Amino acid sequence: MTAAGETHMARETAQAPDAVAALLEANRAGLAEFGHLVRARDPSHFVTCARGSSDNAASYFKYLAEILLGIPCCSIGASVVSIYEARLRLRGTVLVTTSQSGQSPDILAFQAEAKRVGVPTVAVTNDEASPLARDADLCLPLMAGPELSVAATKTFVTSCAMSAAMVAAGGAEASFAEAIAALPADLAAAQALRWTKLEESAVDAGSLYVLGRGPSLPIAQEAALKLKETSGLHAEAYSAAEVMHGPMELVGPGFPVFVLVADDAARPTTAKSVERLAAAGADISWPEHHRTRHTALDPLSIVQTFYGSAERIARQRGRNPDRPRLLAKVTQTR
Repeated sequence: MTAAGETHMARETAQAPDAVAALLEANRAGLAEFGHLVRARDPSHFVTCARGSSDNAASYFKYLAEILLGIPCCSIGASVVSIYEARLRLRGTVLVTTSQSGQSPDILAFQAEAKRVGVPTVAVTNDEASPLARDADLCLPLMAGPELSVAATKTFVTSCAMSAAMVAAGGAEASFAEAIAALPADLAAAQALRWTKLEESAVDAGSLYVLGRGPSLPIAQEAALKLKETSGLHAEAYSAAEVMHGPMELVGPGFPVFVLVADDAARPTTAKSVERLAAAGADISWPEHHRTRHTALDPLSIVQTFYGSAERIARQRGRNPDRPRLLAKVTQTR
């Protein structure tokens, strides 16, 4: 925590809207280059490689690319190259690596393999001087500035904002690009919300579910990850459809279920799943969120508000969200 008692996590969460504004301004040329690359290559699909929160951001990119561009996107585990030494058939693709630090050896190994076979490589990172940035064909920096809390917040929000900006540059509808321009203001509005019921449900919980669907599913995955690392809380993320296939059996009276779903095409079917969970006794928290100018961006509004709740939940559970017991800021995996 800071000397004044404010956690780095709270302070850095509040910095996310300004960081997104800086990202959009600084990457105009880089995003134009990415758009040119997509049009020139006309890839059969995108490939992503990332870990942790960065992998959740890459999953958000996947949903946007598939829904708004019609380009399939495949996430590949870095270990297939770094440990198993696979030689992948990547022709016709574009690789997007996402890493806050740009230092993880396995992500670097995967990028090197893609370059070896002539695949264009795009690095999304918060460190322009990192090995990942230096070795990529195109680096799109997050412009988030230093992040001192182990729990990534503003770097996740900026990674997702970059994902959206890349999809806009790649040819998404004009209204999507216009909505992205208003994203910093929308995130600031989301920052001001507080989800009191959700926080109260989590403080004494032993386990809980976080549900999402479509572009909101990676946000549910990120929320569950944050509750684990900052609160030591056993939180599991599921699609609002997949939770019906097995996980529902664990739901009983008072079992907390957080529903983080935007007002998009998945909302009606999600509501039906929630009705079944409520009938089984689940304690449902489906908080209202600040709506952005495009439903595909609503997940970012949701996570901006959630981070504030996650920080408060951790402190109420007697934890320091900046310093988990067993985690470090930079995780170097092979």
